[in-house]
Amino acid sequence: MVISSRSILPFVVALTLSSVSTAFAAEIFTTNGVAINGYDPVAYFTDHKPVKGSDKYSATYQGATFRFVSAAHRDAFSANPGHFAPQYGGYCAFGAAQGYKASTEPQAFTVVDNKLYLNYNDSVLKTWKQDVSGYIKKADANWGKVRVQPDP
Repeated sequence: MVISSRSILPFVVALTLSSVSTAFAAEIFTTNGVAINGYDPVAYFTDHKPVKGSDKYSATYQGATFRFVSAAHRDAFSANPGHFAPQYGGYCAFGAAQGYKASTEPQAFTVVDNKLYLNYNDSVLKTWKQDVSGYIKKADANWGKVRVQPDP
């Protein structure tokens, strides 16, 4: 059997394109380059609720722009972004536990062991809350594979 360069070319192109999409998978879920739909990640810890940030106070972390309500919140984030940034890049924590990326809504959140977890919506958040520690274990185990998936 002889394989010509013409017959293998479509396969090589498809393989290359699939590698490109994986290479450009985002580490942090954004909308127009802004993380958490513009909500202040520090406020989840200080105010225990989502608070819309301002264009006036922003910082970049892993290629995403985070917005804050104050310079103090921005500075706290900049000093320790890994602490304040949402787990699983701000993608849905329940989705990560199930093995896929999903977008999130800012009000569908929990803070567990001083870490921020976001979920797809309030309904998914209810499911998440039924077994938070179990879902965290699953999401932690899956995140290496999930993080390289194309964005939702």
